[in-house]
Amino acid sequence: MSYSSIEKRLANGKTIILDGGIGGELQKIGAKMDEGLWCGRCSIDSPDELLKVHHNYIEAGADVITANTYASTPISMKKYGYEDLIEECNIKSIKIAKQAVAGKDVSVAGSVSTYGYFMKDGIKKMKPSFDQHLSILSNAGVDLVILEAMSSQADIVEVLAECSSNLKLPTWLSVSCVFDKDKNIHLGYDDDVSHTDPQVYEKLDESLQRFKKFHSGPILVAHSNMSVTEEAVKILKTNYNNTIGAYPNRGHFIKPEWKFTDDIKPSDYLESAKKWIASGAQIIGGCCGIGVEEIKAISILKN
Repeated sequence: MSYSSIEKRLANGKTIILDGGIGGELQKIGAKMDEGLWCGRCSIDSPDELLKVHHNYIEAGADVITANTYASTPISMKKYGYEDLIEECNIKSIKIAKQAVAGKDVSVAGSVSTYGYFMKDGIKKMKPSFDQHLSILSNAGVDLVILEAMSSQADIVEVLAECSSNLKLPTWLSVSCVFDKDKNIHLGYDDDVSHTDPQVYEKLDESLQRFKKFHSGPILVAHSNMSVTEEAVKILKTNYNNTIGAYPNRGHFIKPEWKFTDDIKPSDYLESAKKWIASGAQIIGGCCGIGVEEIKAISILKN
């Protein structure tokens, strides 16, 4: 499916199905995880398994699959000693994803994420890495780019959006959200097993005003607990006059693997997805810990 088909369906109020997490599905079928780069090397170390994961999501009904470039950010690959593999790893990830969609009505998204980016490193170090990653993926022929600003402060999200503002490709932006102690929704994340100590950053509604200066494509709530997702989608709908979506997670990350907790049934995920759509989401899928069975369950919602 060319992105023009996706764009037309969104303009007509239709629902688009995004795939689920890549790393978790690779773990399930035995792919090796790297201590620092998580699933980032799988395009080199486990290409057959990666191709199988993409095929599984396509068979489950995904309209868009995401290439395995989330963890292979230039800044993280340099940090863990893989600087000489930056281009090879990312380009091979795109090739495998494009192989999976060959002859099918499915688009390939390249993930440009904030994996390995921390405020303590300073904004100045981030821009060259974002620019490099965006350039590699756009030149490799992805249909769209998803800016996955997971667990990041507004300053980092804004820099990522700014770096992508001149990109000649459709661009989606996704952000992580949490409740504060008063049940207000902020940028942040909650990867704590007990869910008692979330990292709370800027208010979501106020942050959206900043992001809109650089980004006009879809914005999605991602890598967030399901409990906050519906309310976050409502805030997006109120404060953003464009396409919105949701792809939450379940579980938490303990290097080098994703730990599957907060067990839910695919039927439960479907019921939650119906609420996101009722709140205004047009793009729905899953993030870390959400897999093929959940995507298959929600695929009945596309139209």
